[in-house]
Amino acid sequence: MPVAASHVAVAVLTYKRPALVAALVPELVRQAREQAADVRIVVVDNDPDGGAKATVGDLSLPEVTYVHQPRPGIAAARNAALDEASDVGILVFIDDDETPEPDWLGAMLDAHSRLGGAAVAGPVLRIHETSPPAWVRSARVFDRRRMPTGTPMEAAGTGNLLVDLVHVRRHGLRFDDELGLAGGSDHLFTKQIRRTGGAIHWCDEAVVHEFVPSSRLTGAWTLQRGYRSGSTSVRVDLMLAATRGESLRVRARALAGGLARVLVGAGRAAIGLLASDPERRGLGAWTMMRGAGMAGGALGHRYVEYRRR
Repeated sequence: MPVAASHVAVAVLTYKRPALVAALVPELVRQAREQAADVRIVVVDNDPDGGAKATVGDLSLPEVTYVHQPRPGIAAARNAALDEASDVGILVFIDDDETPEPDWLGAMLDAHSRLGGAAVAGPVLRIHETSPPAWVRSARVFDRRRMPTGTPMEAAGTGNLLVDLVHVRRHGLRFDDELGLAGGSDHLFTKQIRRTGGAIHWCDEAVVHEFVPSSRLTGAWTLQRGYRSGSTSVRVDLMLAATRGESLRVRARALAGGLARVLVGAGRAAIGLLASDPERRGLGAWTMMRGAGMAGGALGHRYVEYRRR
């Protein structure tokens, strides 16, 4: 079937959250029906048991397609969305724990129409189930940047991302399964978009809100995320390295930068703890753990945040 650039697919990636799917999908259908383009919704279920299938079936919405991808890892789910959208020109990603603002989809499509390029990314604003400790909040792991619409970007996550599939197919881009359970396959993918000449633009009007459960609003989770962030960033850069020499330079920079961050961050965190300064403690702890992740990544340690039993 020929690809139609005016056709759009919105992919919802989900794992064991059928209640969230039931709440999100009708809103996506409502927004889809408001667009001039032909829009369909694709629910990609990464639960081996297919827990969202009955939920999608009960919705009985003709615009919605259910896809079961039992292979573990979000990269596999993202690739399943690419495959299901083989006949469309634009694919928009959103996560199952996010809620789009009423004009979200229209803003994304309008930005792509005006700005062009290979991708458009929008803000993901957090809604906390409970208030995190002051120092965890000060670590700013839950903060999300806001920029003027049209600002160019070097990488983006898929929590709120439009992808021009014409560019993706032309360059044979896929999400790397090696990062499926470690995280970072979206950042590798979007960096590859940039390396193949595709522009990524920011759209500040296309807002989604992400629900953050209390289990993530802890010091332990924050420090773990800091380590994963540093480790994954190095791993992505190593995967992009074209030569052995470039790979060695990536490792050297990451090791030196990581150790420096560990020392500076540990000092700031200690001072913040002694001075009862939550901002200094939080930023110091985040810097320290991100640096530790960078150093670990440089030395070959692979942290798997989303490991499944």
